Amino acid sequence: MDPRRVNSVIVGAGQSGLAMSAHLRNHCIDHVVLERDSIAERWRNARWDSLVMNGPAWHDRFPALRFNSDPNGFPSKDEVTRYFEDFAKQIQAPIHCGVEVISTTARPDGGYQVETSNGNIHADHVIAATGPFQIPVTPSIVPDGAVSQMHSFDYQNPQQLQDGAVLVVGAGSSGAQIATELLGSGRKVYLSIGPHDRPPRSYRGKDFVWWLGALGKWQMQIPPLGKKHVTIAVSGVNGGETVDFRKLADRGMILLGRTEGYESGVISIADDLTKNITSGDANYLELLSEADAYIELHGLDLPAEENARMIGPDPDCMKTPIRQIDLSQKGIKTIIWATGYGQDFSWLKVDVFDVDGKPLHDRGVAKVDGIYFLGLPWLSMRGSSFIWGVWEDAKHLAAQISARS
Repeated sequence: MDPRRVNSVIVGAGQSGLAMSAHLRNHCIDHVVLERDSIAERWRNARWDSLVMNGPAWHDRFPALRFNSDPNGFPSKDEVTRYFEDFAKQIQAPIHCGVEVISTTARPDGGYQVETSNGNIHADHVIAATGPFQIPVTPSIVPDGAVSQMHSFDYQNPQQLQDGAVLVVGAGSSGAQIATELLGSGRKVYLSIGPHDRPPRSYRGKDFVWWLGALGKWQMQIPPLGKKHVTIAVSGVNGGETVDFRKLADRGMILLGRTEGYESGVISIADDLTKNITSGDANYLELLSEADAYIELHGLDLPAEENARMIGPDPDCMKTPIRQIDLSQKGIKTIIWATGYGQDFSWLKVDVFDVDGKPLHDRGVAKVDGIYFLGLPWLSMRGSSFIWGVWEDAKHLAAQISARS
């Protein structure tokens, strides 16, 4: 890439970068999209084989392109990859794959110097569209070499694991789905569960994502006052099923509280399993109540679900919680850490971060002119990290850039 000047550089060619490119194109703003790997790389190579979207195809998409599949279905990771490739072609996005951004610094004469693996670019605006799934986060609990360990980032399928039982740490969408897949493959599975929300997959004929919209929860700009952010256990597997940990225990999965420590081959478990499960149940029931109230208020003719409020009995692992797990004794050969991701903005050498390294911004507009963030959770609302959400946020950022250009 020859040194040149453009109005805007977008870093990342996933859902955020593509949405940003589409809106800049609508404003006739000169720009390039720099991607160190390939379009939708995280969907292509950083997801397990059987992964499907957590939301139905009719909901989580760009307005200008539908999925080529059942609107009520949950597209596979390969379908999602093709979707983004098709969208990139549709908007003729100026994407340069295989180009890594090494650093971005402010220029004395204005704008930013974007140093890449294939030359430098002088840009007036830089949009960080690298998404929320950048660096796998693994707690430093079990030392290397004690047992085979991997992050969910590296998990592909049950066949890649050595024989034996598996401990999955983390019961959000990734952990719950991976643990369920391993259980179905015949493995003995232990699932370490922390605080979580557990919404219904659907209720009274409407999907969970529909209810979030009807109840105004997608547009929430901050989490509810006094409510700590927790992971969410929701799944599109098997056409979409409500995650029910009690039912998984009935099938043979061993439920545990949070993983706290390790010593001499023994994992220590917090005494919080019952609290975490019942809190998730309360979240589930609360949404049902809100949905019922909405139906009554608006006089909707939606079928009743009398059994939806039935919570199964506590399994033995809840009645008598396990506080310690001897890995060797239980035959646990692998630990999978489904413990989330951190962000990596080491390439952005501009004073736009707080003391913890988190971006300082207002709806994605950084405190320093010309720097923007896109695709981060709660960037402007609850839906900001979803496909449809980044589209709305990118529209706002493009308008801001257009006003400065």
